[in-house]
Formats: sequence, structure tokens, C-alpha cells
Amino acid sequence: MGVLAWVKSLFILQLLIGFVFVVSGLIINFIQLCTCVLWPFNKQLYRKINTRLSYSLWSQLVMLLEWWSDTECMLYTDQATVDKFGKEHVIIILNHNFEIDFLCGWTICERYGVLGSSKVLAKHELLKVPLIGWTWYFLEIVFCKRRWEEDRDTVFSGLNRLKDYPEYMWFLLYCEGTRFTEKKHQISMQVAESKGLPKLKYHLLPRTKGFTTTLHCLKGTVKAVYDVTLNFKDKQNPTLLGILNGKKYKADLSVRRFPVEEIPDDEKECANWLHKLYQEKDKLQENYEKEGCYPGPTIKPKRRLWTLLNFLFWATLLLSPLINFTWDVFVSGSPLLIIGFMIFLIVSSVAVRRLIGVTEVKKTGSSYGNIEAKKEN
Repeated sequence: MGVLAWVKSLFILQLLIGFVFVVSGLIINFIQLCTCVLWPFNKQLYRKINTRLSYSLWSQLVMLLEWWSDTECMLYTDQATVDKFGKEHVIIILNHNFEIDFLCGWTICERYGVLGSSKVLAKHELLKVPLIGWTWYFLEIVFCKRRWEEDRDTVFSGLNRLKDYPEYMWFLLYCEGTRFTEKKHQISMQVAESKGLPKLKYHLLPRTKGFTTTLHCLKGTVKAVYDVTLNFKDKQNPTLLGILNGKKYKADLSVRRFPVEEIPDDEKECANWLHKLYQEKDKLQENYEKEGCYPGPTIKPKRRLWTLLNFLFWATLLLSPLINFTWDVFVSGSPLLIIGFMIFLIVSSVAVRRLIGVTEVKKTGSSYGNIEAKKEN
């Protein structure tokens, strides 16, 4: 292990990074709360401010990927497609196989200027997660319980509200509904067999309702659907803890652009289009397993300094008083203060670890196999 790798693995440094993220996130959430007074008078100004506030938080995670772990992201697509990045409203369809797939998506968003305005159809449980759920609430993220009877009105109203969004947005959909595991895959393919659909090897059966509804509501706003298929070199299985430890990964993303005009308007035909798309995604993953890469030209987008500068700003603002306070505590020699500070460190480390746990595959739930899940598809 090199000196730099050893330094990155130090728990105290990781705790300080977590401290900066959590405290800056709480400050950002408070400012977001204050901006709510703007909504009745100037909705678009509220949105522009919150887009930049959310960028200031999310870019700290992107900084970990790009600068702390030095993870590389390679795009497999043509230049004509890349030239449209950040210049149109789009729906993103991304496979859900890895703990950091969202982070790889965010780093591409950041490099093309749409990180702050990126959207997602998120499960309702995430609304209760501090920082993440709270920031998404102020960003008008659409939350769903994955029970269509309960979600219908909420999803329709949330999507329709985004039609006049002032910033170019990338709306992310995990059409598989949950992260891929072998157990979920077995159950999913039983559902596919019962419906007479081709079996997939590397994906779960897509849940079509979310896609068809999103496309229907945002038609006239979104100009295209980007199909993004993610994998990692050398069969790496990246984790957020690995990123925090400074481990470098090499991500490959195949990106295909489909103009909205090419996608059927009819709900059933649109659902069939999505199933066909996932069959093509499965072939792309099979090709990657054999060849170690996706077909087509490659483009390596350059990382930007903004994520690093943003983190350094928050670190300078927050760590200086923390270090001074820590010094005063230990110089005071007060056992009560020292014990209290140690308890604070323990609570902080547990809080950061719980936030990381949200991304872990083993802690993600699935309703595959339930009667309700089958009805949703």
C-alpha cells in the first residue's frame, strides 16, 4: 500500500469528510427551507436557487468519486449524442446492478452541467433519509410507494409540475424497480415466464408503468430517452465504502439516444418498446462479459474542478472551527468535555455509516414475487 492510499484509508480523515458532508448538508437544507417563501411569488427563482444548493451537496459525493478515488468513467457513444448532453430535457434509463451506479450517473451529470437539476423517480422510503430525502423534497423529486393505486395522483401531479422546469434536467428511471441480486433475478424471470416474455440474463424484468407514465406526462418537455448501460472493468464490484477508502474503479457506460418521436404513444406499445430495449441492454451486457467493453466509439469526458473547489470551500468553512474546538476541549483537561466529545465522534461515525448503508445492495428491498408487484407490471 502506497503512502497516499494509506492516508486515504485513515478513519479520522474519512470521518472528517463525513462531518463536512453532513454539516454542510444540514446548512443547505436550512437554506432550502428558507427559500420556500419564494415559491408563491417566483417559482422559477426558487428552483434556480435550489438547483445550485443541491449541486453544492451532491458534488461532494461526485468529488469523492472523481478526485478522492480517481475513478475513471468512459462513455461508449458517438460525438453527435454527446453534443446534445446538457442541452435538452431527457429521461435516463439506467441498469441497477451496482451500489454506486447513481454516483456514476451523477458524475456524468456534473461534467455536462445538469447535476443540480437532475431528477429521479425515487421510492418513498428515501424521503425520510436525512440530507438525501430532505434535499430531494426541495428539488421536487417525485416519490412513489410502488403501489400504483396509491401513487397515481402523486406521480401524475409531481411529473406535470416539472413541465416548466427552467433548467435542463436529466430524469433518471431505474425501470427494474430495485437493485439486481441473484434472488431477485430468479423471481423476476419467473414473472417473465408467466407473461410469455423473453428471459433476461443480466437485468430484472422492467416495470413499465413508471416509464410509460413519465414519458406521457413529460412529452413535449423531454426531447429524448438516453439508454445507459453501466459496467466495470475486470468484474469489479464497487461500493461507496470502497470509494471512501480511495479505491479506484474503471466504469464503462454505453449511451444510446432515442428521440421521443421514435417511441410509441400507445401505452401497451410503449411498454413493449421498453421490454425490447431491455433485451438489447442484456445483449450489450453479454457482449461486455465476453469482450470487456461495449461496441462503438469511446469518449472520455474531462472532470471539472468545480466539485473539488466546492468541497474545499465547505472543508475550510467547517473544519477550522472544529479543529479549534477539539484543541480547546483537550487543553481544558475536563473529563466531562472530553467524554462528551468522544461520544459526539461515535455518534457522527454511526450517522455517516448509516447514510452509506442506504446504498448497500444487501440492504435494498424488493417486492418481486408479491401479488402487488405482479399487478404493477
